[in-house]
Amino acid sequence: MELFLYLQHMKLNIQNETSRLRAVILGTAKSNGPTPTIQDAYDPKSMEHIKAGTYPKEEDMVEEMEAVAEVLKRYDVKVYRPELIENCNQIFSRDIGFVIDDRFVKANILPDREEELDAIQYIIDQMNTDKVVRPPKECHIEGGDVIVWNDYIFIGTYREADYADYIVARTNMEGVKWVAQQFPHKNIKSFNLRKSQIDAKENALHLDCCFQPIGKDKAIIHKNGFLVESEYQWLVDFFGKENVFEITKDEMYHMNSNIFSISEDVVISERNFTRLNSWLRDNGFTVEEVPYAEIAKQEGLLRCSTLPLIRD
Repeated sequence: MELFLYLQHMKLNIQNETSRLRAVILGTAKSNGPTPTIQDAYDPKSMEHIKAGTYPKEEDMVEEMEAVAEVLKRYDVKVYRPELIENCNQIFSRDIGFVIDDRFVKANILPDREEELDAIQYIIDQMNTDKVVRPPKECHIEGGDVIVWNDYIFIGTYREADYADYIVARTNMEGVKWVAQQFPHKNIKSFNLRKSQIDAKENALHLDCCFQPIGKDKAIIHKNGFLVESEYQWLVDFFGKENVFEITKDEMYHMNSNIFSISEDVVISERNFTRLNSWLRDNGFTVEEVPYAEIAKQEGLLRCSTLPLIRD
């Protein structure tokens, strides 16, 4: 009955990353298209696998995403999927939009990904139109850079003068300022992220590639993802050093900070994240392990491929 009411008129609600999840958009790997050319790669990790001939195959990625869908359904989460676009990578639904409080923000993404937004329009149509907003063109912002944490909104950005030269710089300061204007009751903290077009181990594509809060008061973090050490330190102090799991450069490369919370004590994580998953269990989390190593080759993981709409 509850789910039926959501369908009637979706009451969006996202106050943080970890409250009990009720409805989510999970991307799809179906009809993913051919392996991109090196010129068409959006990030250094994809480029690396294109060059090596190890770019992920569609059937493997479909299987990985279905494993996540199964876990979500087992926890009674309403799972929406994008409409299928032929030969289009629609895995990373987090990039194209995000919810803060009861409002859905359509992200200003890379222009040639615009059709991905069209593919979730049928879901947006179920929302109150007054609660759907889009920033002006000059405000670049993607959902992977936006982390809602109760009274705070943490936003990854790139503040350097060469912003325009980096396809991996996805959120600019205009985007940060726009969020601050739209949500004046929130504390906005922006973080200058390390970017590299050529070295995936030196590239924090989004904030959730080097940081994510989990549970009630814990966080996963990678120091080198931050260009300004004091901003990294602010996060460590905010959560408390004893509550922070520091990941290595290799662990960041494999996307250890990009797990996904179903609730304050249940997370979905990649099955190869041995050190992280042990720490999570030691700290009282239920860890639902899934295979996601193929999708990780595109510099995104579980948080990147989910767009939460409703949490309790």
